[in-house]
Amino acid sequence: MSAVISSTGLWAPKDSISNEELVTAFNAWSDKWNAEHAEAIAAGDVEAKPLSSAAFIEKASGIKSRKVISKAAILDPEIMAPRIPERPDDEISVLAEIAVAAAKDALAKAARKPGDIDAVIVACSNLQRGYPAIAVEVQDALGITDGFAFDMNVACSSATFGIETARGLIAGGQAKSVLVCNPEICTGHLNFKDRDSHFIFGDVATAILVEDESIAPEGAWEILGSKLATQFSNNIRNNFGFLNNAAPDGIGAKDKLFIQNGRKVFREVVPLVAGLINDELAKIGIKATDLKRMWLHQANLSMNTLIAKKVLNVSGGKDVDMDMAPVVLDEYANTSSAGSIIAFNKHSDDFSQGDIGLICSFGAGYSAGVVVVRKT
Repeated sequence: MSAVISSTGLWAPKDSISNEELVTAFNAWSDKWNAEHAEAIAAGDVEAKPLSSAAFIEKASGIKSRKVISKAAILDPEIMAPRIPERPDDEISVLAEIAVAAAKDALAKAARKPGDIDAVIVACSNLQRGYPAIAVEVQDALGITDGFAFDMNVACSSATFGIETARGLIAGGQAKSVLVCNPEICTGHLNFKDRDSHFIFGDVATAILVEDESIAPEGAWEILGSKLATQFSNNIRNNFGFLNNAAPDGIGAKDKLFIQNGRKVFREVVPLVAGLINDELAKIGIKATDLKRMWLHQANLSMNTLIAKKVLNVSGGKDVDMDMAPVVLDEYANTSSAGSIIAFNKHSDDFSQGDIGLICSFGAGYSAGVVVVRKT
């Protein structure tokens, strides 16, 4: 049995933070810290905190703003982190809530009811808890009474890995309709006091409805092929977990937030991803020039540009038509697994029957996934 992508859904917070707003808050915090540690800085015992700028952020990443679930606290120099009230166990969790919102959007586009869904996968980079699974909570909140649900985490590649997992469930006869949800509250693992990373992430949720071709709605996307790959690296890492509480010096001993070696990530991930795409295209007999569009992971504009150049064999200083690899990170920032799905959701309406494109994600692990699709 073959699988298709029947629809996608998107939920985004109402609030957005511009680079200028973010920099104002960061610099106020940095100035205060430097004033409080002036003697130690003068003595050479500690380094002064650098200032940030909107121009630096845009040049480094291509990001101009980001959607956030908790704006005021992030911009408060006394807090510099999101503040999301803890909910009692008898209320829906915030991660499940935003996943449900994106799922409802995807279901409506495909004219599906919750009872039509056989399985739910919540595939994202940061799960709110270990158990019960967020996916089972989403299943319950949507009113899906039959079937099954589970969580999975492959960092920024979770959406493409989720699509391929759904395809496998369909091929194995476990389900005919699988809902893959990607709720990402990335600001929760971001250190807003770190100049080199305080601008990277935003919050959002996406959903992908993967179904057997026998029940596909008109205009679905046939999955022609997919390729997944992982390669261990410490260059992107988040050490937060339940064992932090078991450490001799306790959970608060040091930061357990997002860290990365950006230069190494750029240098190592770009060829890995470009090679993965080219290998899969060759395997299924499609030329890069046959592609109408690539919906790439939205982490960094320079990375996406270089990957597109390598796939399309564009040499030297020649530019790539960015309609070929549309950018949404300028508005949403890096939304981890949801980024490529936002790009697909917002930049696929102009496809005609037979047009071919690919969804690609990459990130911590390293992990990377590519899904080649054709409009039916």
